[in-house]
Amino acid sequence: MIDSKFSGAMTSGYAFDGPSLLLGAPLLDGAVASDARVRVPLAMMNRHGLIAGATGTGKTKTLQLLAGQLSEVGVPVFVADLKGDLSGLAAAGVTNAKIEERSKAIGIPFAPASYPVEFLSLTGENGVPLRATVSSFGPLLLARSLGLNETQQSVLALVFKYCDDKGLLLLDLPDLKAVLQYLTGDGAAALAEYGGMSKATVGVLLRKMVELEQQEAGKFFGEPEFEIEDLLRTNPDGKGIVSALELSGVQDRPALFSTFLMWLLASLYRELPEVGDLDKPKLVFFFDEAHLLFEGASKAFLDEVEQVVRLVRSKGVGVFFVTQTPKDVPADVLAQLGHRVQHALRAFTPDDEKALRATANTFPRSEFYDIPKTLTSLGIGEALVTVLTPRGVPSPVVATLLAPPSSLMAPIPSAELATRVARSPLQAAYGAPVDRESARETLAARAASPAEAAGSTQRSARKTAAAEPTVAEQVGKALNSPLARTVAGTLVRGLFGVLGVPTAARRRRRRLY
Repeated sequence: MIDSKFSGAMTSGYAFDGPSLLLGAPLLDGAVASDARVRVPLAMMNRHGLIAGATGTGKTKTLQLLAGQLSEVGVPVFVADLKGDLSGLAAAGVTNAKIEERSKAIGIPFAPASYPVEFLSLTGENGVPLRATVSSFGPLLLARSLGLNETQQSVLALVFKYCDDKGLLLLDLPDLKAVLQYLTGDGAAALAEYGGMSKATVGVLLRKMVELEQQEAGKFFGEPEFEIEDLLRTNPDGKGIVSALELSGVQDRPALFSTFLMWLLASLYRELPEVGDLDKPKLVFFFDEAHLLFEGASKAFLDEVEQVVRLVRSKGVGVFFVTQTPKDVPADVLAQLGHRVQHALRAFTPDDEKALRATANTFPRSEFYDIPKTLTSLGIGEALVTVLTPRGVPSPVVATLLAPPSSLMAPIPSAELATRVARSPLQAAYGAPVDRESARETLAARAASPAEAAGSTQRSARKTAAAEPTVAEQVGKALNSPLARTVAGTLVRGLFGVLGVPTAARRRRRRLY
């Protein structure tokens, strides 16, 4: 039995005023305190969190549990779905003996529910195509996707700076390839003021991009570029839209999809206004398989990740990293994660034992649990939990029997998913690719006759001005000096080198529901 001291401590530790999300009921020595609840204050969901544990311990179901409750209270959610099983959020759950047993133990009846889900895809399969332009992706994120070393990354940054200064639009990979070929050929003299670059390095960059295109990754570089505001929607019933990025087709390209997720997060920081503390977050972003983002990353990249995570909280965005152990996440990022849901760990090897001790040390001390021992004895769907209270302090750590998600804990049929994608209101905006005049056409025109080149340049300038003028062009017109161009380049490229000043031309207001 759980003594009254334990039950009272847990109830006190998790007794929050105001709306909250239910995780489950406390556990001690295998017994459940069904009169107590383990919850997360809704207003603190922008304080970021970690969902961790060994494979098969229930991390994805915990994510599904939180995502469904967030949608229910009107908070939009973004999830990365690697295995396709999160598509079940779109369908009501189906009860069975195990679910009924768990619901009875927790003391909460099982109530099946479905949520509005928008399916997105990087390849256009099993979801609305999600694209970004090469320019907005920026040199640092693109270098991460291509697997470049520091020297190659610096050359790529030089090329982006040149394109910014000259008003060359980099919309897709062919645009970038055309610029690289131009700067090592007829345009080599144009790089004199930038420091130049070797043909050998450019050759590596071109080969890397060809490899990327052969993996069909070129499909998500281009236009129309996905607008961040489309992640922040609710349906007519007031439920938050769950944007599920289907990644089952790109599982073998982890650096690519994890970097794309980071682009989305950086774009949220860049475009959303400061809002401070809210009654509920504007969006909660679940970053699954988070260790793939950090493996082999440069210090510059990790510094930018830490900065985005630290600052995006003030934009009303909460970020939850989902991975196996806290050591998968760099210390500076881990320090920003106030909520911890740690599923079971296994200690089969000396390295496992070391990871176990390191994980135990990230939790507050407890008079009720031997934390290392508890971490290895947790069952499926059980976790050690500590969250931030409304006062901003960690709650008591507690072993928790997690509630089952209300939505379907399995993928929806592929035919149903295809039907939902075809009917999506986002298909009209993003379904068909757009190939407008950009760097590739501009440079091709320069290689033509002088008269044709002049006419093409004028057409390109008109299109660029009408569609999306760069900050460099606008500032250069007002202040025609080298210093002005340098300042403009700084304004254009902020965190991760992505375009830092959204323009009115990019923002389309559409009634999607």
